[in-house]
Amino acid sequence: MRRDRIRAMAVTASAALALVALTGCGPAPWTEAQDEPKATSAAPVAPPVSNDLSGGSTQRELTAGAVAATVDYWSDLSMDRWTAEALKPVSMSMVTTVTPDDGQKVYLQKATMIAVPGNAAEMFDALETQADAATVNPGYLVLSPYSYSQTFTVGAVPAEATFVEVQLRYDFLVQTTPTSTEFAKQTATDVLTVAIAASPAADD
Repeated sequence: MRRDRIRAMAVTASAALALVALTGCGPAPWTEAQDEPKATSAAPVAPPVSNDLSGGSTQRELTAGAVAATVDYWSDLSMDRWTAEALKPVSMSMVTTVTPDDGQKVYLQKATMIAVPGNAAEMFDALETQADAATVNPGYLVLSPYSYSQTFTVGAVPAEATFVEVQLRYDFLVQTTPTSTEFAKQTATDVLTVAIAASPAADD
């Protein structure tokens, strides 16, 4: 009996040691949390550049006091050739009406264009201002059916530019009465955004 009791105690001790050994090995591999796949963020996509001349031309209705001006804009240079280094023409044609129309005339005293290149991150320095000041007094007659046409040129812009803002200003003189030599000055402004195309060299 004594030998059987000693043998049973030895077996119990061995089992306990085996249990301790198993416990010290840590959790079973299949119970460990699996690494979750890390979320990957997509690279930001630059928004498309708007282009007011993407259709070849655009028409704007401008108001300056009693004067309503209809202005057509276009470029003889195709949009795929509006590269940073190119000379980029912007043409316009204007005709006006006046309300009330009592017979007074409308004259364009001066047309001004400023081109400001930029991209999604910044605006660059404006190019040199271009202006067409009337060479006749009191100005160019622009009251319908008489119209005014002009072409301005956007010069070279920084290679980083993706668009150019064409800022336009029109200064009108309106007769106060049909026979008056006195005039009221009215000003209209407009802005065109035109995309800059990638240079062929940049695509190589």
